Amino acid sequence: MSVTRSETAEAPGPTDTALRRRIAATLLPGFVGTTVPAWLEERLRNGLGGVCLFGQNVESVPQLRALTDAVYAANPDAIIAIDEEGGDVTRLYYDSGSPFPGNAVLGRLGDTAYTEAVARRVGEELHAVGVNLDLAPDVDINSNADNPVIGVRSFGSTPEVVAEHGAAWTRGLQSAGVAVCAKHFPGHGDTAQDSHLELPEVDLTAEQLRERELLPFRAVVEAGARTVMTSHILLPRIDPDLPATFSRRVVEDLLRGELGFTGVVVTDALDMHGASGDRGIPEAAVLALAAGCDLLCIGTENTDAQLTQIEDAIAAAIAAGRLSPTRVEEAAGRVRALADGVRADAAAHAAVPSTAGSRRRAADIDEVDVRRALEAFDISEHAASWLRDHHSRYSVVRVDTVANIAIGQAPWGPFAEVAAEAGTHGAGSGFAANPLVVFTEGDHPDLVLAAASPVLVVGKDNHRHAFAREAIDRLRAHRDGVVVVDMGWPSDDRAYADIATFGASRLIGRALIELLDHDHTGGTGETP
Repeated sequence: MSVTRSETAEAPGPTDTALRRRIAATLLPGFVGTTVPAWLEERLRNGLGGVCLFGQNVESVPQLRALTDAVYAANPDAIIAIDEEGGDVTRLYYDSGSPFPGNAVLGRLGDTAYTEAVARRVGEELHAVGVNLDLAPDVDINSNADNPVIGVRSFGSTPEVVAEHGAAWTRGLQSAGVAVCAKHFPGHGDTAQDSHLELPEVDLTAEQLRERELLPFRAVVEAGARTVMTSHILLPRIDPDLPATFSRRVVEDLLRGELGFTGVVVTDALDMHGASGDRGIPEAAVLALAAGCDLLCIGTENTDAQLTQIEDAIAAAIAAGRLSPTRVEEAAGRVRALADGVRADAAAHAAVPSTAGSRRRAADIDEVDVRRALEAFDISEHAASWLRDHHSRYSVVRVDTVANIAIGQAPWGPFAEVAAEAGTHGAGSGFAANPLVVFTEGDHPDLVLAAASPVLVVGKDNHRHAFAREAIDRLRAHRDGVVVVDMGWPSDDRAYADIATFGASRLIGRALIELLDHDHTGGTGETP
């Protein structure tokens, strides 16, 4: 019996053009500049999944709105993502510091209604400038006080607190017509390494993950999170060979299988060392798609040539049988469905009155937020006594450590607030009037002794930096009346945190200034 070709040959695959469009739909690059480059506009017209915006892409609300309008003009189905965590990690306020409290403060307050309200305000501001995907909230459990990359980005050190506030944040943000991206699955909190710079290892069993790290992710999935971001960490008891982003055991078995997540799986940036350090971005893209990821965050300053290399590598992997074309089609389909979903959400939200845009001036901080932030501060008896004795006159030592890559160089703490005050109405605080010494790791240790007694030290994660610990010890040995503020995640013993603020956004800086300027002796509260 003769056999026809149609009975033996595989079904015809997609044309090269169709395949390239599907590959392109899975990519989310960054780019340089405050307008859409010509090469990026062309790729958007040809089906590029979208873009990821960073601080250097943002100058103002009108400029950002014009930028996102141009992206949508080229591709109405584009995903426009941004890292706006509502605290230390900010892109909308990269030039001035965020006016929101941040996750650690929200977790300490324990008021999920307030968390939901803050997230809604963040969402309204993103919606107003055309962003439809927020790479937040961070639902890692910061169980390791030495964590160099999560810290105050976390709602807390217990799964229950992180789960409750992660779900509240998800509901709040998505009620404003912007999709959340809960991160970093299956949990980046129990590490002492930064996956931007190396590949952290988390030595937990699947059962231990279920009891702790997975609980917040389950909560945000149940709250309707449209996307979840993977982490570049190795879990040797789950998959000894591949980081989470490249592991089907993590993406398919844990996230989709156990947690029942059906939305878009987004990768953390593939230019991070934990992902591409030993293999390059194109191979990382292939492995991420093969593992079950759908939308590939490429990096911060990508180029046309880079995207060509990535698309070529994915196409070659399909041709070689390493990657199924149906897997790419599935990923592209999920990204299109996400675009459809957030478009419908945005249309529904458009009918709801919004206050977004009215807060985009540097001086616009809500005094209610300031009072709530102060409630979250941890103030020792020593610090309380110091505040009574030295509330108006003291030297300030600012300890500047190298910012982690997620936060970048955004202004922080009271220094951000002082700069904002000077740039708007010229008002000054008692804090701003005091002499300042800036101390960094490269400075001579004796520089800190230029500060006259009494001394206020202000830093972030003081206990994690040997030079900061040594400077504080030196001041305590040679100066009277030293009080130390930690605006990061302090050590459990608070050895270098007489005042712990659990955040360094500009809002928290304003709250710290108000604490310092207040007359704690029962006087008028006015500074001389």
